[in-house]
Amino acid sequence: MTFQKTTKRTQLVRGKEISFFFLTSIAIIGAGIGGTSAAYYLRQKFGKDVKIDLFERGEVGGRLATMTVQGQEYETGGSVIHPLNLHMKRFVKDLGLSVVQGSGGLMGVYNGESLVFEESSWFIINIIKLIWQYGFQSLRMHMWVEDILDKFMRIYRYQSHDYAFSTVENLLHSLGGDDFLGMLNRTLLETLQKAGFSEKFLDEIVAPVMRVNYGQSTNINGFVGAVSLAGADSGLWAVKGGNKLVCSGLLQASRSNLISGSVMYIEEKTRTKQTGTPAKMYEVAYQTGSETHSDFYDIIVVATPLNRKMSNITFLNFDPPIEEFHQYYQYIVTTLIKGNLNSTIFSSRALGKFDLSTILTTDNSDLFINSIGIVSSVRENNPQPSEDGAYVWKIFSQETLTKEQILKLFLSYDYAVKQQWLAYPHYKPPEKCPSIILHDRLYYLSGIECAASAMEMSAIAAHNAALLAYHRWNGHTDMIDQEDLYEKLKTEL
Repeated sequence: MTFQKTTKRTQLVRGKEISFFFLTSIAIIGAGIGGTSAAYYLRQKFGKDVKIDLFERGEVGGRLATMTVQGQEYETGGSVIHPLNLHMKRFVKDLGLSVVQGSGGLMGVYNGESLVFEESSWFIINIIKLIWQYGFQSLRMHMWVEDILDKFMRIYRYQSHDYAFSTVENLLHSLGGDDFLGMLNRTLLETLQKAGFSEKFLDEIVAPVMRVNYGQSTNINGFVGAVSLAGADSGLWAVKGGNKLVCSGLLQASRSNLISGSVMYIEEKTRTKQTGTPAKMYEVAYQTGSETHSDFYDIIVVATPLNRKMSNITFLNFDPPIEEFHQYYQYIVTTLIKGNLNSTIFSSRALGKFDLSTILTTDNSDLFINSIGIVSSVRENNPQPSEDGAYVWKIFSQETLTKEQILKLFLSYDYAVKQQWLAYPHYKPPEKCPSIILHDRLYYLSGIECAASAMEMSAIAAHNAALLAYHRWNGHTDMIDQEDLYEKLKTEL
């Protein structure tokens, strides 16, 4: 094993400056948006000479994935990015990537019998429809989400000043105080009922948004519910060529070594470094093909969910033992179907008069899908039909669609391809987020998903973990878990 970085520290001893050399190597497990973001930020903090190895048993990008069908690529994992996701915006700019705006199109909500809400192409008519059916609750909902977003945006300022947090709860409390933590412990339904929203509005507008974004209903925690509602805003975008290009770009920009293998176990051991000094290090054993290898690292960042079905990593001989997390993830199936929709399922209008491009479903719908919508390839701004008028539709469902179900939805179709996911946590408040610090220099990113799962949340967790690792390595305790940061930084303008 070779150590790639020598970090020089100096200390005054009896009036003389003595130099100490510490050799630093970092392992990151998981090359999704969390792991590649962590590599990017760790490189920025620790410098150009540090050795960073990034382990990935599958494809770079993780749950940011595309599927190629008949020569066209389509997003099957994380698909859209909010205009206020500043980390993702910065990555795209720094990596020289291009964006495509979310396709417009009209949305409807189906309750199993009829469309209970339909958008119009006229903005003013939409406003009138919303007021007629739900009063001013849509406007109040917009204001509620905006207030949460306004507080959430504080994280970018904290991180730009290099402040870090040792727990997800501390991070959230620094943004929104007890109100943010309270949302983790109550369902979205309880939160919005308390805020005075009607059952009709929650059933017909809020629940369908939860179903399409998280495959669950208003029984998820209030914080992830707010993130989901923000994801229903206008101005959403994606990366041209696929969102996974951010991950491969960050990997390259971080100058990390990609190791295509599956990590089996992590064990703390004492090693003698090149200086002759014994030091605590972590051994990472991993499998590539039929061969087993191992290497030693000073710092480890686990950027894959510690769920036995997703990353079967064992932690050996830790004292005290590493806590086992039972982070249950929601099973979801993404199906791409190119065909002509049988719109009579949703509406009695003639086939040629049906102009909705997205249909969400309510909880009481007995339909076997969460949502269905027309999608573009990763290089197109607007979806284009084939010569016979067929579009590519993306369907989210709890189970794999049968041929009979597909034939119920479509008059005819060319193909149907699926991707199965453990996509995001199964939310069941009260939520207890796993520790970020698993051990002295062993960090865990994916615990933030218990608060809310999103590309930007993973990037925020990665930046936080990089800052936390750097400050703890260098003894900068004044940069960790500082209280009243919002007020403190306001005075530094």
